[in-house]
Amino acid sequence: MNAPALSRRSLLLQGGALVVGFSMAGRNALAQTFAPVATDGFTKAVAPDQVDSFLALGADGRATIFSGKVDLGTGIETAMAQIAAEELDLPLDRVAVVQGDTALTPDQGPTYGSLSIQKGGVEIRHAAATARARLVQRASERLGVPVDALETRDGAVRPKAGGPGLAYAELVTDGRLDLKVDPAVNTKDPARFALVGKSVARIDIPQKVMGRFTYMQDVRVPGMVHARVVRPPAIGASLESVDEGSVAGIPGVLKVVRQGNFLAVVAEKEWAAVKAAGQLGATWSKWEGLPEQDKLWQHVRATKVTKDDLTSSTGDAEAALGRAARTLEASYDFAIHTHGSIGPSCAVAELKDGLLTCWTASQMTHALRKQLAAMTGLAPEAVRCIYVEGSGCYGRNGHEDAAGDAALLARAVGRPVRVQWSRADEHGWDPKGPPTLIDLKAGLDADGNVAAWSSQFHVPEGAAGNVPLVAADLAGLPHETAMAPGNVIQNSALPYAFPNVRTVCHRLASTPFRPSWIRTPGRMQNTYANEAFLDECAAAAGADPLEYRLRALKDPRGIAVLERVAEIAGWQARPSPAADMSGDVLRGRGLSYVKYELNRTYVAGVAEVEVDRRTGRIRVPRFFVAQDCGQIINPDGVRNQLDGNVIQTVSRVLMEEVTFDRGGVTSLDWASYPIITFPDVPEVVTALIDRPTEKPWGAGEPSAAIVPAAISNAIFDATGARLRSVPFTPAKVKAALRAT
Repeated sequence: MNAPALSRRSLLLQGGALVVGFSMAGRNALAQTFAPVATDGFTKAVAPDQVDSFLALGADGRATIFSGKVDLGTGIETAMAQIAAEELDLPLDRVAVVQGDTALTPDQGPTYGSLSIQKGGVEIRHAAATARARLVQRASERLGVPVDALETRDGAVRPKAGGPGLAYAELVTDGRLDLKVDPAVNTKDPARFALVGKSVARIDIPQKVMGRFTYMQDVRVPGMVHARVVRPPAIGASLESVDEGSVAGIPGVLKVVRQGNFLAVVAEKEWAAVKAAGQLGATWSKWEGLPEQDKLWQHVRATKVTKDDLTSSTGDAEAALGRAARTLEASYDFAIHTHGSIGPSCAVAELKDGLLTCWTASQMTHALRKQLAAMTGLAPEAVRCIYVEGSGCYGRNGHEDAAGDAALLARAVGRPVRVQWSRADEHGWDPKGPPTLIDLKAGLDADGNVAAWSSQFHVPEGAAGNVPLVAADLAGLPHETAMAPGNVIQNSALPYAFPNVRTVCHRLASTPFRPSWIRTPGRMQNTYANEAFLDECAAAAGADPLEYRLRALKDPRGIAVLERVAEIAGWQARPSPAADMSGDVLRGRGLSYVKYELNRTYVAGVAEVEVDRRTGRIRVPRFFVAQDCGQIINPDGVRNQLDGNVIQTVSRVLMEEVTFDRGGVTSLDWASYPIITFPDVPEVVTALIDRPTEKPWGAGEPSAAIVPAAISNAIFDATGARLRSVPFTPAKVKAALRAT
């Protein structure tokens, strides 16, 4: 989104605007130049309880929506526009969306947790419905027609019986509504939806297809210079000396910046900064504080436990295990993952007249604003973060860290600074998805049913909060609420009605790398262990995996998604493993299910796999998904999410793993950290269960949670070998086959 140059005047009434009117320039150049913007003096409301914070109606009949949630390439911008257009009775092409600008948008929380529609979209819906109700009331007073005899259509309020109406702009004579959002307002009856629930073309795709979209990596600011950060050779190494003369002969080098262990080179041109960063002479101390990778799981087990979270307790699991006709035990582990964003992180920052402006692809601009304020000593009101979509952004990757780099350097050189991370920066220094280790026990009764279930999850300590910025840490600057990501204990508890259950999460005092949110954090790892181990129970009972789940599931919506995925996958009831294991390439199918966080979005999946017993290579030619996320805004957008979740998670399950030595990450490129390529992308077959009268739930994460277990279960079905350690590499497959 092009950042408009704003002043107090431009934020006031313009020809009958509800709140503001300003130019929304098209993103039609590969490198978009952004004019410098002030960060103080704004009069637009941003409080989350004000209608004016969320929308503006212009004299031209167009609406502008202000969303604190941002589009990471998932179609949220389009969905937000649909929601607002629906409630305001406007054509979709007359609605624009401003995202993640801390001076213009309310703080709706970070864009994570599949809450963009469930929370952010619902807040915009309530704001739009509140505005529409007030406009109808004003039209009633002007026209002398009762409220219930009026209707809204095409940006105007008209008598239902016919006759002249009033455009929205005519009903706003004072420039604002000054109205609080009514969370209990009557929103539009789903039976009257014209846009919501319909597939519409995404707003962002045409510019992307034509190569005209402005990503964060394309942003340019007048007077801007370029910088590269020189990273320590080991994560905890200290900077002992710098030879600034080593880059004196490179034309265009402006400054070598050193603050504590933070070291960077600033230059007029980007290539000069790249060259200087590689040539700069620096001496660092030794540091070997990481565990040995081949002893990672021993390290996890030995890590101090700060507390235990009892996430479910039903009956007496330990006593029931002692009485069971048969007991099973297994341990599952999930490797450390990096985000691996295709476009390395980037940011531009300018510090001028005591005001800091940062252009960033952060999906948590309001939280980043506080972090930048803390590290620079500025008041939060003197910091403005402007969201620009990144070429590769999800979870909490390196974009916030690049913003911290840029802010520190902008202060050091007094000019706007662009920091572009390298591939090695991205893989080596972005926060990581932490290692997860799960121990499980189950007791079966004489009929093979689960009579007892006990599980222990080894996960990092922490609650939802900011991950500390690398620049602040290296430079010894203040941190703002540095905590590990929360909610990683979700889905450790089970959705099934077993009589005796105890699930415990051991919260670990430390983890090898900065922990961060990576798509479906915790829920993926926990669901993987639970659903794969449940499959072990079904196999021990000689039961069909689908029937085994259905007999223990009491939730009608959960049953519906399982039955639907079985239908689209052509599921044939039988126990696993398959009877025929002849030939060099073995084929199987596996099932998995989740009720996300046990309170929203139901997903079931079936993976089809091919296992080459000679090479150990696994392919997933097809993956079937059925999902119920309540009211669907844009079915095509939801299918995009399902496709993306499956493809990315197949990659994570089959091949992705951070490698490291005692000093730092060694998987610094695509050769050492491979991801899935087009020939191995599975065909994804989806079925959506739309419930228009229900609340909308998230679709960005839940379907990823089912993928690891479905693949693991399919491998067992094909081979009789159980894989319990992600990623399922050829070496692990061959070892498991030898052990069967």
